[in-house]
Amino acid sequence: MAAPEFRVDPAAVLEGRGIRLEPMRREHEADLRAAAADGELWKLTFTSVPEPENTLAYIETALADRDRGVRVPWVVRELTSNRIIGSTSYHDIIPAARRVEIGYTWYSRSWQRTHVNSACKLRLLEHAFDTLGCAVVGLRTDNLNTRSQAAIERLGAKKDGVIRRQALRRDGTVRDTVMYSITDDEWRAGIRERLTGFAERGGAERA
Repeated sequence: MAAPEFRVDPAAVLEGRGIRLEPMRREHEADLRAAAADGELWKLTFTSVPEPENTLAYIETALADRDRGVRVPWVVRELTSNRIIGSTSYHDIIPAARRVEIGYTWYSRSWQRTHVNSACKLRLLEHAFDTLGCAVVGLRTDNLNTRSQAAIERLGAKKDGVIRRQALRRDGTVRDTVMYSITDDEWRAGIRERLTGFAERGGAERA
């Protein structure tokens, strides 16, 4: 029997444990500007957060990638405050390999090191493995971003290796990219329970 078609619905809304991931729209420009202003996140070399004047262009690029079928961008809404506090995406979608990556992730400084990242990662991984039927989910980060690497490793993701001189940082330097992945077998064997525990304890994963 042929495997069912692999398709990522760009209109999917993912909700749980105090957060809701809503499909990114142009109308989110002001909310994303405000979220990034909490901590002036565009000044961080490691992030993809746009400068205030480039927020609409950032959204347009994400939506163009969505229309090409290579990215599904969401905004992150924190439900107790009902505020949009960041963004995340599936990207580098490879249907033939039943693979997505999780990335383009950032949160307002006030919501970093809280339950938010664990809750978002849990819903994204649940959707990827349990709804879409992914065989593997990838994550990547800058080789200098040791905090992000530690957070990914605490999820239980395996380090696949380093792609040297893979991309430009916003300051013009060239970065090495550290690649990680989680397979469907690893998800079922314990990563689901690990991340559920993090979320239920209120953010022990501490990204």
